[in-house]
Amino acid sequence: MDHTEKDVLLEGKVDWRGRIATKNQHGGMKAAVFVLATFAFENMASFALAVNLVTYFNSVMHYDIADSANHLTNYMGTAYILSILMAVFADAYIGRFKTLLIAAFVEFLGIALLTLQAHYPKFKPPVCNIFLPTSNCEKLTGGNAVMLFSAIYLMAVGASGVKAALPSHGADQFEEKDAQEATQMSTFFNWLLLAIVVGGCVSLTFFVWVQVNKGFDYGFGLSMIAMFMGAVILICGLPWYRIYVVQGSSAITEIIQVYVAAIRNCNLKLPEDPSELYEIAMDKEAGIHEEFLPHRDVYRWLDKAAVRCDKTVLTSNSWKLCRVTQVENAKILLAMIPVFLCSIIMTLCLAQLQTFSVQQGVTMDIKLTKSFNIPPASLPIIPVAFLVILVPIYDKVVVPLLRKFTGIPTGITYLQRVGVGLILSSLSMAIAGVMEVKRKDVAKDHNMLDAIPVLQPLPISVFWLTFQYFVFGIADMFTYVGLLEFFYSQAPKPIKSISSCFLWSSMALGYFLSGIMVKIVNHVTKGGTKSGGWLAGNNINRNHLELFYWLLAILSLINFVIYLFVAMRYKYRPQTLDAEHELHHLRKTSITPL
Repeated sequence: MDHTEKDVLLEGKVDWRGRIATKNQHGGMKAAVFVLATFAFENMASFALAVNLVTYFNSVMHYDIADSANHLTNYMGTAYILSILMAVFADAYIGRFKTLLIAAFVEFLGIALLTLQAHYPKFKPPVCNIFLPTSNCEKLTGGNAVMLFSAIYLMAVGASGVKAALPSHGADQFEEKDAQEATQMSTFFNWLLLAIVVGGCVSLTFFVWVQVNKGFDYGFGLSMIAMFMGAVILICGLPWYRIYVVQGSSAITEIIQVYVAAIRNCNLKLPEDPSELYEIAMDKEAGIHEEFLPHRDVYRWLDKAAVRCDKTVLTSNSWKLCRVTQVENAKILLAMIPVFLCSIIMTLCLAQLQTFSVQQGVTMDIKLTKSFNIPPASLPIIPVAFLVILVPIYDKVVVPLLRKFTGIPTGITYLQRVGVGLILSSLSMAIAGVMEVKRKDVAKDHNMLDAIPVLQPLPISVFWLTFQYFVFGIADMFTYVGLLEFFYSQAPKPIKSISSCFLWSSMALGYFLSGIMVKIVNHVTKGGTKSGGWLAGNNINRNHLELFYWLLAILSLINFVIYLFVAMRYKYRPQTLDAEHELHHLRKTSITPL
């Protein structure tokens, strides 16, 4: 392949100077390493916050447990849901790399503000012990509350941009049509999880330990430094990046045009021959700039967007007449929505491991040795550390082995991988319920239902909680990486960043649903408990968390059954057609270019 052919291969991607990116000089794993390192440092900064903010809200800012859990899930949900907006800007306006760089700075600014508030007493309520029944602790209010939530939601905005742009920018370093690079792209997504867990290992051990033993201000300060390092590493990779060129139009707008045109043309009759549907003329020059997809006989009602009123006259109104490729892109996104909906319940389960499971750990014996205590917020380090070993084994041993039997480059299909994770998440919640029964039995046997955790922990090791974390960690490896690969591979080229946001959006809805579900459960069950519901109040020993976990296990199992039905009906998108093969393929599929 000569230099000109390489330029054609990477058409649509440029280097940092705006020149056409070449395969031998740009992209590949050497560029992806910088992206992976950036994600590792970003997760190093954010993991400790995600697992320990509940304790910060509860013990320092004096919100009760339920409100603290809801504040955290609202923050996490906002970070994920805003990723949609950030992805639109990345794909249609400013580009993925610029979005990523700006977002990293905003997240750094939010963590810096949080660190400032944690350091100075004048920005916090007076110190008191919330676990003492006689304490009348003052909750954070006024300008200081504004400062806290400004910091939290600046972090959410920044994190949303990183989540929206980083996976797609990393995947942009590979060409899907190149067999070798397509395999490397699958490796990149596996190693993306490895970057998360490596950053998480440092965050959940060292950062959390500093928060607990040296103060939240020092712990948050470490997160601030990690975020700064991530931004610096991102910039260092600039000479090697393949940077996707913004096309100047919103692909989301084109998708909406299909629905509008289909509605406007609802009275038109679909032609029996798909060749009568509208598509632009195809030649090698067009193939460089346009994506072409063959017509599929699914969601036929959307085909009306490509029906011409007059076979000889074409309208220039894109809200009345759309290309076949446009229609097929709309069909692909529509087919992905059921998979997206089935992934929400898993995040609802994850939210409980980041909130209520940490509160379980607060009441338990946290001694690792006679002189060292493990912070409850560091419990997820058990499955995270396991994933550090498991991910390379899965990528380098399991996937090649499965590939020999299935012939699939990724070993098993994306949807099969997601399904394994969903059933494991249900098992994790069932185990969590059993562990909570065991913990409460110890409290009852020792007459410690009203014990103050910081003064009198239960005589049961916190490591009993690692079983639920361990199983859910494996579920993470299968489901979230599988979903990232699935959404990226299936989405049309112009909306690769937005496709990644299907995962983040499902997580956002899961976090928001968690807060809503806690309130609903407390409202429905308030008549059967003295505290006002299964999860109400600050005394977790008097609550019925085990019943809540089992409820989630049942919901997850029902969700898995629905997912099986959805996955079996899903048809993977066809490959984008190469320009030089367009006419031959379209003769076979009965679509004639105009």
